[in-house]
Amino acid sequence: MKLLIIDDEIIIREGLSTVIKWEENGFILLRPAASAEEALMRIPLERPDIIMTDIRMTGKTGLDLAREVKQDYPDTEIVILSGYEEFAYAQQAMREGISDYLLKTSRPGDIMAAAMRAQKRIMEKRAAEAHQTAFRSKLLERMLAGETPISDQEVENILMYYPELRMASEWESLELWLATSESYVAVSAEAEKALGELGDKLRQTLDCVILDWNGGWLFIFRSNKPGAMRMVKASVEQAERILNCRLFATSGYTVASVKDLRGALRAAEQATAFRFLAGDSKLIRYDDIKNRKGMRTVCSQEEEEGLTAVLRSRDRERLAAWIEQTLSAVKHDPEATPGSMKSYLHSFLVAGFRWLERAAASVGQSAKELQQLESLDLNELARRPAEVMSGILSSIMSQYDELSGDRNSAIAKTIAYIREHLDQSLTLSQVAAFVHMNPNYFSELFKRETGKNYIEFVTEARIEWAIRLLRETPAKVSEIAKRVGYEDMKHFNRMFKRYTGETPSHFRDRGQ
Repeated sequence: MKLLIIDDEIIIREGLSTVIKWEENGFILLRPAASAEEALMRIPLERPDIIMTDIRMTGKTGLDLAREVKQDYPDTEIVILSGYEEFAYAQQAMREGISDYLLKTSRPGDIMAAAMRAQKRIMEKRAAEAHQTAFRSKLLERMLAGETPISDQEVENILMYYPELRMASEWESLELWLATSESYVAVSAEAEKALGELGDKLRQTLDCVILDWNGGWLFIFRSNKPGAMRMVKASVEQAERILNCRLFATSGYTVASVKDLRGALRAAEQATAFRFLAGDSKLIRYDDIKNRKGMRTVCSQEEEEGLTAVLRSRDRERLAAWIEQTLSAVKHDPEATPGSMKSYLHSFLVAGFRWLERAAASVGQSAKELQQLESLDLNELARRPAEVMSGILSSIMSQYDELSGDRNSAIAKTIAYIREHLDQSLTLSQVAAFVHMNPNYFSELFKRETGKNYIEFVTEARIEWAIRLLRETPAKVSEIAKRVGYEDMKHFNRMFKRYTGETPSHFRDRGQ
């Protein structure tokens, strides 16, 4: 607790500073002041809790000092140390809010006792204020977090403790902002003090209520305050510098009653989910996003092919660039919502893993279970899309690396190409050119690596795909024939029966 001694006599200042053991009794002794004028200049900066001052000094008196200090800092305790034992001085001192009146001839023990009494009064007052603040906060917090209807009596209780929420006219409304960090932030004592001072300043300028809320803060104020959004943004940016982390603030809709603040809070929490979509913006209003309909939830075939081309390249830098480009497109979609974004991005991850499964099957293996994808929390995909997508797609790329390393890379590349182009013309010469090989050499190498000649492999792959389509889709047999690369239905029926022993129609009718 900080204590300031003021006296224009140096011997008194030095004597009180050195004879009494202030530090041992829990006081921080500030450098003594030689006049009331000097003290009044220093008090706003040094903020002493207790002042001990003479009455008669050159310039302003101790009573003048007390009057000005109490006006600006009413909680400051002031003790008079006078050389005059006059009742009139004591009476005037009491009127100025001075808590103790001692003679300079008092013993050190008496002076220390007066300081200790002042300290006790400060501690009791702070404890009472803390209790009152905690009670007020809990009252409002319970109302905001609750689910049961709010009674008129509860509203009156809140307005009694928070008069700044009372609206003077029907044209006024209440605005609620929620500031949160991306992750938990440990707050040092120094940072907590700086945040407290920032909150006090905001309360004074905006006349608002500030509550701690789930690791962040709630700001509630009357919406007719000029420059309110600018002040909220400036405060968020200053808090970012204090905490050295990124903060994000969202508003709910404006409400006409304290009763409706609960709904405004839910809207602000909903807007918080737009953190990624907001880009570099630190503030977002619920009104700006409430009418969004949602973007596409499934990637197109063309987009899927673009992803598989990147994965097949096994180029990590190319993958990073693809992710950045994809997420940039999501951010710039004016209809994007967190829910639709999650579904859209998840469709890429599923498509990538299915491609891996096909690539593994093409070389007689099975893709390893991808735990990252199996246990994926889609909310994490909305909060950290770049990190989540990079982790899963990199794992898919790594598995493909292993698959390619187990067999001749040219043949593995060929098999993947065949699987992805079964609906197109796949002549041996065309595929050999794809891997930059002589057709005759390619034919021999393919037979040696796969155990089948090229035509047999392509035919089997097409029939296997047809079987899967017959089982899993309601498409007509003629449509399936074209999708697996057969324009001639008779030829398709003949090849299907050769490999399965029955016609496509009979195969489907049996429900296999």
